Amino acid sequence: MSLQLKEESGSRRATDRSRRRRRSRLTRLDLKFSPYAYVAPFFILFAIFGLYPFLYTVWISLTDESPINPETNFVGVDNFTRLFGDDRFWDAVVNTLGMFVLATLPQLLLALVLANWLNRRLRGIGAFRMAIAMPIVTSTAVVALVFGMFFARDYGLVNGVLDIFGVDAVDWRANRWRSWVAISSMVDWRWTGYNALIYLAAMQAISRDIYEAAEIDGASRGRQFWRITIPLLTPTIIFTVIISTIGGLQLFTEPLMFTSGSGALGGGSTGQFQTITMYLVQTMRTFNQWGYAGAISLVLFLMIVLISAINFLLVRRLGSDR
Repeated sequence: MSLQLKEESGSRRATDRSRRRRRSRLTRLDLKFSPYAYVAPFFILFAIFGLYPFLYTVWISLTDESPINPETNFVGVDNFTRLFGDDRFWDAVVNTLGMFVLATLPQLLLALVLANWLNRRLRGIGAFRMAIAMPIVTSTAVVALVFGMFFARDYGLVNGVLDIFGVDAVDWRANRWRSWVAISSMVDWRWTGYNALIYLAAMQAISRDIYEAAEIDGASRGRQFWRITIPLLTPTIIFTVIISTIGGLQLFTEPLMFTSGSGALGGGSTGQFQTITMYLVQTMRTFNQWGYAGAISLVLFLMIVLISAINFLLVRRLGSDR
């Protein structure tokens, strides 16, 4: 009887040791492979919706693919060679960069000023914080249509105000610089509040003790803003500059809605406000040159990366100098 009990006890201990080894092995496997399983959905989605379209764009840019051609031929870098000699493309580049500068610089500077004001403890400040968020939820198409009426040549509100000061009516769509100003004003109105809210959130994360110490030392509000707020906001400013760069170089809806008719993608009668994305879509949909459109999209991608990197270095350098 005792021998049987000893055998059963030994069998249970062996079974327990086997279970503990199995659990230990599963725990090690879980610690080793679980992190990859958790991040796998991101990489799968990125491969489907990011990497594959990018690689396909690279391939299509090296061909003459078109829906009207029965066969697709490999042409190498011919599309890029043609692109660098395309005057319409370079006009679109100039238009895009011009509107980007006119829209981004005032937008971010005004957002900083607004955020600094909204960061104060004033009565009813919550209502103002909600008000600057209203343009964000407004449809871009609606904004473009309303501003299109504001800048109308004959009965526009802007020309009506100019007439009060004795200035003749301006045809905002007929001139490159005037159309840039009109379109940039749409971008500024829509995105200034968005950036201001980002800056406001970053400002509220700054300890009040720093400002109180500066006040004790006799620093004015303006000096506190330039010597304390701006340096501590440098990472946030870099973020908004990069996001604004990406959006500004992909500007499409505002200039498209600024005109009307079947030739809207042309950006005016002489292409005076046609952006790179408008020329890209026109090349793909109107001219049916998909391979050439792929080359345009790749060059635009490289431009965004390059200008974003330059802006990142400039902002970081300015922040470190303070």
